[in-house]
Amino acid sequence: MESSAIADVLGATRAVLFDFDGPICDVFAGQPAPDVARHLAATLAKCDRSLGDKAYGTDDPMEVLRLAPQGGEIALRRVEDELIEAEVSAVRSAGLPVSGAVAALEAAHASGRKVAVVSNNSATCVRTFLLLHELQHLVDTVVGRTPYQPEAMKPAPNSLVRASDELAVSLQDCTLIGDSVTDVEAAKASGVRSIGFANKPGKSIALRDAGADTIVTSMVTLATALRCS
Repeated sequence: MESSAIADVLGATRAVLFDFDGPICDVFAGQPAPDVARHLAATLAKCDRSLGDKAYGTDDPMEVLRLAPQGGEIALRRVEDELIEAEVSAVRSAGLPVSGAVAALEAAHASGRKVAVVSNNSATCVRTFLLLHELQHLVDTVVGRTPYQPEAMKPAPNSLVRASDELAVSLQDCTLIGDSVTDVEAAKASGVRSIGFANKPGKSIALRDAGADTIVTSMVTLATALRCS
């Protein structure tokens, strides 16, 4: 049943959009995300103590960035700039790509489809990782978060719309591979199909409930489906 659903989705796909953190790279594998979040919270606290205290309540660097605009433009710019620096450092020590990710990128590219990486991480971070592992030739475009506009990150559809425009492929002909509910929500908001990557126990239910068109638990499964579609 699952393989049939994947084939149906990919059969109508002219462009494959890969989320980055999860499907391709475990960004903070070498530099734990909670440590980065605490560092960013400290930066935010220097601009706005009460907002900084709120930021210390999360271990997700992206959530600290989402809070930053409440502290004004200076706070936002400092947090964004420090997060980019932390992301680039993190991907340099993140280790190898996620198992099956290279095969999936290769299969998508070899199939003649357009390929994009569409991420809430910075484009600089994504490109650094692709270059480090010599994968840049498999990707037609990288759409990272828009600097200083955290409100445009997924689940907002902005990055998917940008990818569609840059690839010159209509949104309804694109499929997003993502491992989070926000990925699926962004896909639904933009009219893009989605394949949920359930890389942890319990994710399948959450991704399906969010409206993913189908689910895979391995990037190897996706690679095989791309080769056969």
